[in-house]
Amino acid sequence: MKFVDMDLVRRLEIAGHSAVAPEQMEETGSAGHARMAIGGGIAIFRGVHSPMTQAEGVGLNGPLSDEEFERLEDFFRSRGSAVILEVCPLADANFIQKLGARGYRVTEFSNVLIREIESHEEFASPPLGMIVRKPAVGEERLFAQTMARGFAEYFEVTEELIATVQGFFTGQDVQPYLVLIDGKAAGGGTLTLRNGVAGLLGTSTLPEFRRRGIQTALIHARLADAQAAGCDLAMSMTLPISGSQRNLERQGFRVVYTRTKFMREWN
Repeated sequence: MKFVDMDLVRRLEIAGHSAVAPEQMEETGSAGHARMAIGGGIAIFRGVHSPMTQAEGVGLNGPLSDEEFERLEDFFRSRGSAVILEVCPLADANFIQKLGARGYRVTEFSNVLIREIESHEEFASPPLGMIVRKPAVGEERLFAQTMARGFAEYFEVTEELIATVQGFFTGQDVQPYLVLIDGKAAGGGTLTLRNGVAGLLGTSTLPEFRRRGIQTALIHARLADAQAAGCDLAMSMTLPISGSQRNLERQGFRVVYTRTKFMREWN
């Protein structure tokens, strides 16, 4: 069993992101998307209302200076967005204190789960009638719409969100997965590969296909591909005590810490 220390936490916090040069900003695509390395983490903008617009891993390299904090906040404010931070409990205590002093409020908690991947493991195939595969060229919108609709109770299904999800087809180190039941798109997910850590992220199931084993099949398919890619560890994130958390725990994942989401909105 792996024990939690700062080296492991840093691996987990950047597992879903391709590298960005320290303290540099990277504009991506024509939709105003951008990423910036800051304070040991990464700030991401994918649209004002996108669930992927936030910063992660900030504060793991010590306190942020006032100048760094201003850069972080301006990254979001200049794009018309609130500042949204997913903060690890091992982040620098001074950084967390500054969040309170600067008017941030807590909006959500999420559990980070991990599972070791053994080289000799075998993973179950999908049940009869279900197919888990990589989307083909030309299925970008089908995949994106399926993913977005599966999260409809949490996020509005907008063209902005669909376009963001379609970006997984061209993202670095990101593999999309589509699930079909009797030939109909029923769910999807993504797999990120970085530093030996497989990120099982963004799992989504359409309401009419739930309770049919889609999430379990996606977990097995991505673990098998992560194993083939040489990963020794898998991680995922869920809302606390959710159905997704229970599904992951049934497949050997365990909660290692809980993130806190902070937000600062502008008048």
